Amino acid sequence: MEESGKVTAVFGQHDEKTIEQLRNVASRAAYAALMADGHMGYLMPIGGVAAYRNEVSVPGVGYDIACGNAAIMTDRFIHEFDRRELGRLADEIQRTISFGMGRSNRADDAPVDHELFKSDAWSLLPTDAKVSELKSKARNQLGTVGSGNHYVDVFADRADGRIWVGVHFGSRGLGHTIASGFLALAANAKWGQRVKESEALLDLDAPIGQDYWSLMNLAGQYAYAGREWVARKVVEILGAHELELVHNHHNFSWVEEHFGERLIVVRKGATPAFPGQKGFIGGSMGDDAVIVQGTTSGNQKNAVSGVRQNQENALYSTVHGAGRVMSRTQARGKTKGWGPKARVISPGLVSQEMLDSWINEREVILRGGGLDEAPQAYRRLPDVLAAQRDTIEVLHTLRPVIVVMAGANEFDPYKD
Repeated sequence: MEESGKVTAVFGQHDEKTIEQLRNVASRAAYAALMADGHMGYLMPIGGVAAYRNEVSVPGVGYDIACGNAAIMTDRFIHEFDRRELGRLADEIQRTISFGMGRSNRADDAPVDHELFKSDAWSLLPTDAKVSELKSKARNQLGTVGSGNHYVDVFADRADGRIWVGVHFGSRGLGHTIASGFLALAANAKWGQRVKESEALLDLDAPIGQDYWSLMNLAGQYAYAGREWVARKVVEILGAHELELVHNHHNFSWVEEHFGERLIVVRKGATPAFPGQKGFIGGSMGDDAVIVQGTTSGNQKNAVSGVRQNQENALYSTVHGAGRVMSRTQARGKTKGWGPKARVISPGLVSQEMLDSWINEREVILRGGGLDEAPQAYRRLPDVLAAQRDTIEVLHTLRPVIVVMAGANEFDPYKD
């Protein structure tokens, strides 16, 4: 743990630019902490947690409001499927679930009439937000996964071979529109006008803060609905039944109590981890994932000294993934254009042969994905989990069997 002004905890090892970004956030917050998967982000580091007094940071929550993970435990086991059947199921998932921009695949039963579309929060959008068009876009994108590091995975529990389904994505264009709109308003610009990214702390007692909070929560409902529909659709494809759902946002803000204060906590790529609270944390496309819970040992009478303190200093948070060690450009190289016309200007640090070797060695069936998402571009999840050992307990270790992502050159402006 490191204490530096209002920085209560830094887990793992980080470059100085990431630490400096955290310090900048801490200079405006009551408390701030950094998880072991942290790396540079926009204004606030990914893996960062910041607690404010009655304010919420729009860029802290980010453009991909309510990005998060959902995992479903099923009643099926890996021994029930041979390799050929798993390949067929991977193809079926890729055909059925939409990746990238809009709903382009064959599933047509996404919950586009969900109660969230009747929420009063829509009325808080300004008239120039073109609410009817935004609603239409949101309906069209509900249940789409996007690109970047967003995925649908099928796992086998290393303990007993039980099948799990995991997904990772957020609120798509709806969240992006809300975030960019309030960044503009905070800069005294018009809704929809592009402004330079800068801190925007909104007072929750002011109308603009109240409106943002309501619309942020609307985007949260939207993300939950989308992730649960996609995960359940994959369970259906597998011919399985749902036994348990583990679901968390990791780009969001909550009202919580820390150090005896009521605070507004922003987690940017960090998973809530209060004692006993479960979470799903993914690795890279070729690494294990885990189901965890906030450690309960700190509540026991014979608790190891310092465990509870480390949980508190982490603001009851933990990692959301393995964390990047290469930028997308470093990994894939510089490219020009999108889609089939995309061409490499200069190669990156990861080759297709390196990616294929890693995936094949671990017998992962991969559909989509690109060099910027290769396992080599990420830390190893066991390392970051070890650095957070006082904050979480691992309940299940999940081996990836099928990984489905957007294609390497799929354009999507709403990825995080």
